[in-house]
Amino acid sequence: QVQLVESGGGLVQPGGSLRLSCTASRFTSRFGFNYYAIGWFRQAPGKEREGVAAISASDGDTYYAASVKGRFTISRDDAKNTAYLQINSLKPEDTAVYYCACGHIATLTEKYDFWGQGTQVTVTS
Repeated sequence: QVQLVESGGGLVQPGGSLRLSCTASRFTSRFGFNYYAIGWFRQAPGKEREGVAAISASDGDTYYAASVKGRFTISRDDAKNTAYLQINSLKPEDTAVYYCACGHIATLTEKYDFWGQGTQVTVTS
């Protein structure tokens, strides 16, 4: 089954930026990375996981949660089997484990087939 690996998390000061990566592998012979929509989610301590951004497979349409719109940018490079989440103007409330997922439909809900293990983002001065 598809394997997703996130990277790029870390410790950053408020106002800083990070770019998270989500690299996929182990596709079947029928469906490659370009077939899948990608979603980014985050889960802060004591809170439920929430969808923050998604990008479709076919035309690259993007979707964002209201809380991150204007600061987060999702993108994909199908040649590298990788999706990205650029996070700017980081705030302490952005502290969370960030997950990527892939599935058939770009959505901010958890209707994805495969998930990564997550990468920690901590925003603190």
